[in-house]
Amino acid sequence: MAKETLQAPVKVLFVCLGNICRSPTADGVFQKKVKDAGLADQIIIDSAGTGGWHIGNPADPRASQHAAKRGYDMSQLRARKVADSDFEAFDYVLAMDADNLHDLQALCPDAYQDRVQLMLDYLPEDFPKPMTEVPDPYYGGEDGFELVLDLIEAASDNLLADIQQRLT
Repeated sequence: MAKETLQAPVKVLFVCLGNICRSPTADGVFQKKVKDAGLADQIIIDSAGTGGWHIGNPADPRASQHAAKRGYDMSQLRARKVADSDFEAFDYVLAMDADNLHDLQALCPDAYQDRVQLMLDYLPEDFPKPMTEVPDPYYGGEDGFELVLDLIEAASDNLLADIQQRLT
């Protein structure tokens, strides 16, 4: 079944637990990919957390440092919690893992359930390390932040292609 067409601006919300590691990384990566594609005026990007522990805080310094090494700027991002109004406002609400997906689905009105999905639904089938979730790097080492970037970069390409196909 074909997806419905979308009017610009298309709005994309990336969601993880605290909005300091994975979702701001996705926000920063996707901002650059959208800008590089010349679509910054047609796609609005934001990120949020299902938990409110870090509201107003910048991204985790480790996430920012790893992202910066690849040319992504997350310095302006500040953590916020998902709001009820986000489900109507955003065309895509992309969870980083199954737990956050379930939390979002529980909060989301029935009319907008089709907007809520996993970020890695967009991961290419030929990705060297097939995964369904972006793992939380918070308590891990440096490799965790690099894996998050690898996964998000790959999925972002397919997400952008999906949006471009749906834009009218």
